[in-house]
Amino acid sequence: MYLRHTTRKKDGKTHTYWRLVRSVRRGAKVVQETVAQLGELDAAGRASARQLAHRMTGRSAEQRELFEPSAEAETVAIQLDQVRLERSRSFGEVYLGWTLWRGLELDRVVGELLPPGREEVPWAAMAALLVIARLCEPASELAIAERWYRSTALEDILGVAVAAVNDDRLYRALDRLLPHKVALESHLHSKLGELFALDYDLLLYDVTSTYFEGSCAGNELARRGYSRDHRPDCEQVCLALVVSREGLPLGYEVFAGNRVDVTTVEHIVSTMETRFGLAQRIWVMDRGMVSQANVAWLQQSGRRYLLGASRAELKRWKQELLDERDWNVVREGVEVKLCQGPGGAETFVLCRSRERIDKEKAMHERFSMRIETGLKTLEQRLRHARQPIDRSSVDRQIGRLLERNRRAAQRFDIELTADLAQPSGLRLAWSVRSQWDDWAQVSEGCYVLRTNVTDWTPEQLWHAYIQLTQVEAAFRIQKSDLALRPIWHQKASRVQAHILVCFLAYVLWKTLEQWAQRAGLGHCPRTLLAELGQLRSADIVLPTYLMGPKEARGRRLRCHEHRPFMVGIGPQPRRGRADPVSGWGLIVPQLRQLCAPLAPGSARRVRWPRPWSRSYARSPRSKGEVTGPARAGWSGFPPPPPGRPR
Repeated sequence: MYLRHTTRKKDGKTHTYWRLVRSVRRGAKVVQETVAQLGELDAAGRASARQLAHRMTGRSAEQRELFEPSAEAETVAIQLDQVRLERSRSFGEVYLGWTLWRGLELDRVVGELLPPGREEVPWAAMAALLVIARLCEPASELAIAERWYRSTALEDILGVAVAAVNDDRLYRALDRLLPHKVALESHLHSKLGELFALDYDLLLYDVTSTYFEGSCAGNELARRGYSRDHRPDCEQVCLALVVSREGLPLGYEVFAGNRVDVTTVEHIVSTMETRFGLAQRIWVMDRGMVSQANVAWLQQSGRRYLLGASRAELKRWKQELLDERDWNVVREGVEVKLCQGPGGAETFVLCRSRERIDKEKAMHERFSMRIETGLKTLEQRLRHARQPIDRSSVDRQIGRLLERNRRAAQRFDIELTADLAQPSGLRLAWSVRSQWDDWAQVSEGCYVLRTNVTDWTPEQLWHAYIQLTQVEAAFRIQKSDLALRPIWHQKASRVQAHILVCFLAYVLWKTLEQWAQRAGLGHCPRTLLAELGQLRSADIVLPTYLMGPKEARGRRLRCHEHRPFMVGIGPQPRRGRADPVSGWGLIVPQLRQLCAPLAPGSARRVRWPRPWSRSYARSPRSKGEVTGPARAGWSGFPPPPPGRPR
């Protein structure tokens, strides 16, 4: 008797049913006769069924399938006093990065874009190494080659030896990856849309800057301009990023460091539509992108937009701001009012926020107090001076005072005149403009949006504009968590490739964030990476006795045992939180084993995560004996949960 199984699919799931059969000769034929239907069995159930068949037939030897491995465990005697731990390396976070890389099918796409040739190490593997390193522990290419790579288990995951990873090969991998930027963006556009049911009906656009360390003499894009990093002393480049309403990136472009934001709108909109089609999207931009030329171009081309208007637009709507009618509450402390623009081509949304009123009022009071204090000090200096004072130096001092407190500079009328009656020769007079105070009382906490979208409510328009915080969060993550800045590369192509690697790492970051939210693990990928980083890979060296205690010989059994988070394995989930791996659906690969006889004096090496469970139990047959591990197996990428993110 022996076991047979049949496979059936029900409701998209595959079921395996087992039955106990026996061979019966009927005439000239041998047929299989079913003895019992056993249903679905696990490994223990199948073993029990085989033992039952052996007892029924009286056979002692077990009949195995043709390609079924032997279930007999190898047993060897080891020297317990010489067991040691070697090569403890980080495993959890790099395996998570590799899983994200494969889940987005970047391993396949990059492998097709960079097919293997005569190189010693595939360029696709080096590209994956660069992006995973940027996600897990951002560092320079030199630091990756000399320190980081050898401290991780990527050698086993990617199959690239530590000796083959050096800074020159990493730099050349940057050069190989850069020409495929557009192809990678196109693939990620379709893949992210498939995984997370994205419509890309609302695109958020903004510009930031990142600065260099060094002279950057060979980079034409490195220029001095308005620095968002507060580093006007350094040259920089401008990074323009387009993301979806969920914050998932669509594409980016790099401009010279002195490029003005308003000059990038037409280029970015045309480029994105050329790559991804002329769909009826709504472009959302802040007031830094607004100019009369840009608005006219968007209207003439029939594109829909939602823009933040300049503060000068508030004065056109003073009467509407004073009128307390038709205000709609969209959130606690936030009100909006819809107003039709001249000619009906545009709609303006007046917004006012209680928190923003308090904030701007406090800012105006603080800046006004600074200006008043500075003017009083300067007035006393001129009054008590004993010798003439240069007028130009006083003008510069007043200019610096107003420049440092620009938000309240228009509140004061300042007059510096000659006065021969004083030793200084100058007299300072200043007063407060009451008109400025009246307008500040009306406009504090208010801002204006302009749009040509006519089928949305004021609440929908306001909520769509507030989602620009997704772009600001993307810049913050790339600069802080992924170490986009400062840029140390000097060549223009290497700078572009560095930004591309950061962009790909950000895609992995947002993918992890989306899956973590669906699994109930929060919305902080860095916390997940830190928790999984506690799962490590190590080598357990087990010296063996094969020729007796005095003559130690043995073989080296090199194993990789990577287990999911369970009780007694890896860090435990915090109270009130789901298991960070099983809840997310990630299944780390299990044991992979290679055995080879070695020369005398060798040892048995076992690689597994730390902390570990008792996978290698001592055999009860003899003291110090260890049984062999289980079979190998690699898991696939977990399918994303259905449904669109909210």
